[in-house]
Amino acid sequence: MIKYYLLCLVFTLLGAFGALFFKKATQRGGSFLSLLFCPSLYIGGLFYVAGAILNIITLKHLKYTVVLPMTSITYIWTIMISYLLFNEKITLKKIMGITLIILGAIFISL
Repeated sequence: MIKYYLLCLVFTLLGAFGALFFKKATQRGGSFLSLLFCPSLYIGGLFYVAGAILNIITLKHLKYTVVLPMTSITYIWTIMISYLLFNEKITLKKIMGITLIILGAIFISL
């Protein structure tokens, strides 16, 4: 059972990395059509597909009311990635939000 909770962490991380590669694709500039030739777009898509597959596997073994709230952990990964890769500030407001997300995910999964 614990492995499916760990899978939740993995698929949320994959979703955050998918968004990261989409962000990289859009930073190149150019037209919308030029995005179709950007490798980052496809790498991001692969991360999303891998995350979706793990999400489906997790949903098979855990309650929907547990898995869906845990997807909010993606926000935590996103803030960490934005800090580490884009040098964005982590404000007190963001820390409070992360704390609430973690507490909520723990509370729901009990």
